[in-house]
Amino acid sequence: MFIIEISSIMLISITSLLTMLGFILSKKSLADREKSSPFECGFDPKSSSRMPFSLRFFLITIIFLIFDVEIALIYLMILILNMSNMLVWLFTSFTFLMILLIGLYHEWNQGMLDWTE
Repeated sequence: MFIIEISSIMLISITSLLTMLGFILSKKSLADREKSSPFECGFDPKSSSRMPFSLRFFLITIIFLIFDVEIALIYLMILILNMSNMLVWLFTSFTFLMILLIGLYHEWNQGMLDWTE
């Protein structure tokens, strides 16, 4: 038990030391206009390199990724149907699908699924 406590203290100490050392060494000295501007063959940039980003596109992408992972989980639930207890499988599947439907309703209610805007 004593060895676990000593190992934990050493691990926390080393992690804290490395975190502080990284924070101290990563400071930038000066913010130079030339260093922070994009490189275009030695010329001054013609326009801003920061393009406006559509938050709506980002949210739709996140929703797609979430439902893509959920489809993979539903596929696995179908595969284990024969190998599990039917009552436990039904309860788990129903709970999972209800969480999905509640999330879908919330996104629909918040207007995240409106493509026309």
